[in-house]
Amino acid sequence: MAEHVDADSGVIECLDDLLQRHKKEKKALQAQIQKLKHGVSKGDKKKKKEVTEQIAKLEIELDQKQKQEVTEFKVSSECKEEDGVSGVADQLQSLQTGTEDVTGEENPAEPIPKKTSKAKKRREKRAEKDRNREERIREQEVINLQGDRHLEAQALKQKLSALGLAAHQIHSDGNCLYNALGHQLELRGIQEDNASLRQKTAEYMKTHPDDYLPFLSNENTGDMFTSDEFDEYCKNVATTSAWGGQLELRALSDVLRVPIKVLQATGPDLILGEQHKTEPLVLLYYRHAFGLGEHYNSVRPRQPEDEEEEVS
Repeated sequence: MAEHVDADSGVIECLDDLLQRHKKEKKALQAQIQKLKHGVSKGDKKKKKEVTEQIAKLEIELDQKQKQEVTEFKVSSECKEEDGVSGVADQLQSLQTGTEDVTGEENPAEPIPKKTSKAKKRREKRAEKDRNREERIREQEVINLQGDRHLEAQALKQKLSALGLAAHQIHSDGNCLYNALGHQLELRGIQEDNASLRQKTAEYMKTHPDDYLPFLSNENTGDMFTSDEFDEYCKNVATTSAWGGQLELRALSDVLRVPIKVLQATGPDLILGEQHKTEPLVLLYYRHAFGLGEHYNSVRPRQPEDEEEEVS
């Protein structure tokens, strides 16, 4: 049976023992996490942030430690199996290289050292590569905890919690603005898909050029759009997955006759169409959500499972 030596206790473990110990370590970590979370005073945002980062670091470190132990266990098991084969191979090699002469007398030359098999070298190289890769992932995950994307998400989560709301994830494909608003309308029993909202937005902008044309300019020249360029812009809004921004939000607010409130992690929230005296549709705006940057999500009423997810 394959065995592994626990670096902390020096006890030789079989695979079942190793997995059972890992299970106990995870259970102990969860108890530690619960203790850390319960030690945060309600409303202490700074302490909550510190504890969140500490918990993430503890989880990452335990995960990497256990993965490394499993990897070392596998390498150790393979090496032991290989040693039995290598012993026979070495004996054959000794006969072929003349450690005994034809008379059966031993050659007085020094014994040839055992060679590491190519298969064993490949396994050791692969194991080392896996360890290095896991280490880089762990380091990047720790860095991400201090990154703009993580900090922005945490700030929005706290803002939503205070409002009794939670984020509703929208796929990032260029249609996030329209799909997020479609979800908001669906919560009110109104069915509007992405294509319909795009078409209505384009038609409204095209019939109200004075409200939108002055804010659009040619990227190459910096000059305001010509009529033809504006028509092409409206066509792209209607027929492509062109990303929507503040101009499209303004048009949609007037088309739907409802205010649109955009929550941001930093700076004041944006409200468009305040002249429409109804409950606003609410969106989340992310500057650092994806590699391409800006993104919109929808929101929904906060549920008990949202609280459980944050505690666990």
